[in-house]
Amino acid sequence: MKKIIIVNGVNLGELGSREVDVYGHTDFHTYLNLLKQRYPEIELLYFQSNKVDELVDFMLQHKFCDGMILNPGAFTHTSIILADTIAAMPAKVVEVHISNLFGRENFRKNSFIASKCCGSISGFGLFGYEMAINYLTH
Repeated sequence: MKKIIIVNGVNLGELGSREVDVYGHTDFHTYLNLLKQRYPEIELLYFQSNKVDELVDFMLQHKFCDGMILNPGAFTHTSIILADTIAAMPAKVVEVHISNLFGRENFRKNSFIASKCCGSISGFGLFGYEMAINYLTH
């Protein structure tokens, strides 16, 4: 059984109630349960934190998984630490963003982690996570 890790960063624990016009009405645990039903052959593990050091520790603990999906939230635009962590990992990492970063403020168009990831998905809502799962399992 393949093991895919989903890691969400800052403020993503507020999905479903935060800026619903941008991020939608579905909280992530509801969506995760849907993903687990759609992909019963894949072990999906989920972690969310608003603290970059907790994200780094979790990612490194699971660096030998079959693939990782990372939505660091605003850490995307600020964290060289996350980029260095991804570079140190043997697992493939896909960067996912719910909103279209390129349709938002200029500072959101810069990702410190994109060059360390095997790919980036932006602007497809929560479906971006499913797109990443499909990539990592094929």
